[in-house]
Amino acid sequence: MNMPQIKPITYDPSAATIAEHGLAADDLAKLAPQLDAARDEVLADAELWDAGGDVPAKKQPLDAGFMELPQRLLAEYRARRDDSELGRILSTARRLRESVDRVVVLGIGGSYMGARSLMEGCCHPYHNELPRGERGGVPRMYFEGNNVDNDASQGLLDLLRGTDDAWAIVVISKSGGTLETAAAFRQFLAALRTSVNNDEKLIAQRVVPVTGSSGRLFDLSAALGCPDVFPVPDGVGGRFSILSAVGLLPAAILGLDVVRLLEAAAAMNARFKDAPVGDNPVLDYVGVSHLMERDHGATMRVLSVWAKGLESIGLWYDQLLAESLGKTEQHGATPLTVLNTRDLHSRGQQHQAGRRDKLITNVIVEAWRRDPLSIGISELDQDQLNVLADKTLPEIMTAAIAGTNKAYAEDGRPTTDLRLPQLDEASLGQLLQMLMLATVVEGRLIGVNPYGQPGVEAYKKHMNAFLRGE
Repeated sequence: MNMPQIKPITYDPSAATIAEHGLAADDLAKLAPQLDAARDEVLADAELWDAGGDVPAKKQPLDAGFMELPQRLLAEYRARRDDSELGRILSTARRLRESVDRVVVLGIGGSYMGARSLMEGCCHPYHNELPRGERGGVPRMYFEGNNVDNDASQGLLDLLRGTDDAWAIVVISKSGGTLETAAAFRQFLAALRTSVNNDEKLIAQRVVPVTGSSGRLFDLSAALGCPDVFPVPDGVGGRFSILSAVGLLPAAILGLDVVRLLEAAAAMNARFKDAPVGDNPVLDYVGVSHLMERDHGATMRVLSVWAKGLESIGLWYDQLLAESLGKTEQHGATPLTVLNTRDLHSRGQQHQAGRRDKLITNVIVEAWRRDPLSIGISELDQDQLNVLADKTLPEIMTAAIAGTNKAYAEDGRPTTDLRLPQLDEASLGQLLQMLMLATVVEGRLIGVNPYGQPGVEAYKKHMNAFLRGE
């Protein structure tokens, strides 16, 4: 059966072309040679990594394996089906869907943020509250191991201990040495052991690790005898791992179309490689962001999402941008995700009338999944809404977006629009790959290695030293 064509996401920076505080009409075209050079470097990085060549010291680390990952997984799946990595992911996801009603995903940073983004972007907004039939027969899903909040962890353990539902753990950590996730795994594994009456075979089946080819979690997986263990691919850093088993396994457990997700990411790769500046969402997004920071002091990147299902993707992107480019003391715009219309009533005042240090990127969903909900007629019209009774929430949202953009334009506040045809796997696959590509292109453009996270490693080192009294 042929899948529907993937409708492309679009990026429109025209509202950033404003007098005095924004871009001139030809600024992006003038930057095109530098953007093309950065693209060539990113493509060369991917080829170098794929070829297994020697990586120059100035390029270390080089985690460029994420770029061709969608094509590699799809090609392997089409050639080998059940024997491929994606085939095994789908098989394990099916096994868990059929055997448990709750899944706890343990991970921190990129090891859980991508999976949570996909769940909130594609599932029912109240997925975990629905009966199994209304969830399409897929499990509830919870996320822990991303903090050391005592009461939050105890609360989830209370929930699991208080139910007769079967449950499982997906634990994600490349090394297994990240304390937050490792501590949570020990705690939740003990609770799982109790829930299955110490049945070692059942414990092994109910724990699915996603980890490196060696390390503490890999060794622990072997000791447990877990039949299904998935790799965090070499050359794919944590925050770039959403389209590996790290994100695909939880998404598949939830019944999402992970093949479609990968196909959409591959489609974005093709646009990135072939389209010129002015018609290339990756290069155009990088160019506008860079010019606004360089020439107008826009060191705050506001991702203004206009759908609740996009908020976690914004938080995922916050980490991606901050950890990738926030280095050398000279670079790294500060990312900020806002959800509108909600945050117009908290941050909107500052964004319109505060410091002129912001570029606002609206992320807009053009078609909603559910039927439009109208305001409706009421005998009690003290709120004076009967005059708007036939207006729907999508119409109100459209008016809010237009009104906000107009208000910002009148005050000389640059905005851009990133439009998704709808909130589904096809749109999100494009968006996620676009933002990862844009991050590495901007790094090469400004001379910052977008891979690695030296600041985070220092925090881990000092935290462990304090705990051990060193």
